[in-house]
Amino acid sequence: MNRGPMRRERRRTQAPSVSVCLGTFRRNEKLRLLLDDLVAQQRLPDEVVVVDNTATGDARHVVERRVLDGAPFPIRYAIQPERNIALTRNRSVALASGEWIAFVDDDERASPDWLARLLDAAENYQADGVLGPVLPVLPAQAPGWIGRGRFYDWPRMPSGTPVPRNRMRFGNVLLRGSLLRSHSEPFDPSCGLTGGEDGDLLARLAQEGARIAWCDEATVQEPVEDSRLSLRWLMLRALRGGQDFSRHTLAGRYGAATRVRVALLLLRSFVQMLAAGGLAAMSLPFGRHRAAHWAIKVAANFGKLSLFWGWRYDEYARRAAA
Repeated sequence: MNRGPMRRERRRTQAPSVSVCLGTFRRNEKLRLLLDDLVAQQRLPDEVVVVDNTATGDARHVVERRVLDGAPFPIRYAIQPERNIALTRNRSVALASGEWIAFVDDDERASPDWLARLLDAAENYQADGVLGPVLPVLPAQAPGWIGRGRFYDWPRMPSGTPVPRNRMRFGNVLLRGSLLRSHSEPFDPSCGLTGGEDGDLLARLAQEGARIAWCDEATVQEPVEDSRLSLRWLMLRALRGGQDFSRHTLAGRYGAATRVRVALLLLRSFVQMLAAGGLAAMSLPFGRHRAAHWAIKVAANFGKLSLFWGWRYDEYARRAAA
């Protein structure tokens, strides 16, 4: 007799309940693969919540097919018709019933031990939230300079390390459900088209005293789409990240937004932008990846400055129109 499913089920019933929440937008094949990964988890979720950010319910048939093929947990499906990533995530939290809520993006792949490692880390480190690595997977046709530049990598740290507020991101995170439910709208809807609602939420939770730790073993993979294999995409993403940084700084997420702190942000961003521009030109003979590194720094610092004259890059609105 195969006792594997019984062992997995027994472990699930003894542990605190956990909901896996994910928003999706026109990535049906990738959503299908991710649901397959969740079915194969060593520690099964108690439920999965899928919120479709299309008015027409494009992903409904993917969820229904997964249910027909068999799922060892209930899958809740809902539509959030307004194009807004924050509202979509808020809807998933409202539907989730778990003591813990895990978030994963619809274009990621979760290793079989992903959820178990997040939950173990929360217990071992007495954490209110756990973040893990998102490992980029470049396609075979990616230009060589992109691979050499490692532009899609994010900083990693030893497991158990408290995550600095300016390094917090979603895509692989576990949070106490009570923390999220203590806010009527955990994700700020005003960030729904620009992005940055994830870092804003995590920084607010940390300000309120939540301990958010890193687990380097709880990995997910993110295949890099062909549309992202360009310097233009990398610079626009850096620009948006710079705007997020300024917005969070002005909101006091990294400390009191004093006049001195704001003035230093402006001065530092301007000087770093000019310096990065010069280094981009100087480093080009030594490899395109080196020049691209500094060009991305130019975009990031320009993003920090651009928020002060009222311009916002609506990344998710542009993606919806594409």
